Amino acid sequence: MRVAGAAKLVVAVAVFLLTFYVISQVFEIKMDASLGNLFARSALDTATRSTKPPRYKCGISKACPEKHFAFKMASGAANVVGPKICLEDNVLMSGVKNNVGRGINVALANGKTGEVLDTKYFDMWGGDVAPFIEFLKAIQDGTIVLMGTYDDGATKLNDEARRLIAELGSTSITNLGFRDNWVFCGGKGIKTKSPFEQHIKNNKDTNKYEGWPEVVEMEGCIPQKQD
Repeated sequence: MRVAGAAKLVVAVAVFLLTFYVISQVFEIKMDASLGNLFARSALDTATRSTKPPRYKCGISKACPEKHFAFKMASGAANVVGPKICLEDNVLMSGVKNNVGRGINVALANGKTGEVLDTKYFDMWGGDVAPFIEFLKAIQDGTIVLMGTYDDGATKLNDEARRLIAELGSTSITNLGFRDNWVFCGGKGIKTKSPFEQHIKNNKDTNKYEGWPEVVEMEGCIPQKQD
C-alpha cells in the first residue's frame, strides 16, 4: 500500500512539473511574440516618422535660408474663392479670415522683422482708384509688399497707380488687364525688378473657369532687410 501511494505521489509530482513546464514554455513563447510585435511596431513607427516629409513655413516646398522670410500666396479663383497671402507661417489675408475682397488685395510687412503692418483690398471694378494711389504713396521704404487679384483687379487702374506699383518692382503691372490673375511680392525702395511675380491673362480660349483664368500661386524666400 505504501509503495502504491508513493508511486501515485511520484506520478502526481511528475504530472505537475510537466504541466508547469509546458505552461511556462507557452507563456514564454507568447511573451516573445508580444515583445516581437511591440518592437516591430516601434520600428515601423520610427520608420514612418523618419520618412514623413518635413513641413516648412507657409507650406512651401523647401526651407528658406537664414535671414529670409518664407511666403506663399495665391490669387482668387474667379469671383468665388478669395486670394490667400501667407508670410512666415502667418496667414495675413484669406477668405477664412474674411479680410479679402474684389480688386487688388495688399499686405504690408516690416522688411527687417516680418511684422505685419497692414492689410487692405481696393475694388478696381466698382471702386475709386484714388484711395489706392494714396495708400501706395504712403508705403515706407523697407516695407515688403504682397499683392494678389480677386475677380477683377485692373478696370479702374490708371497710369499713376500702375507706375507706383512698378516702382515696387513689378514688371507685369503695365499689362494687367480685365479679370487677369496676378500675384506679386516686391518692396518699397527696391533697386531692381522683383523676381516674385506671376501673371495669367484672361483669355476665353484658355480660361479654366468661365470668364476667368486659372488661379496663380507663388512661393519663395524674401531677403530680410539689413541695416
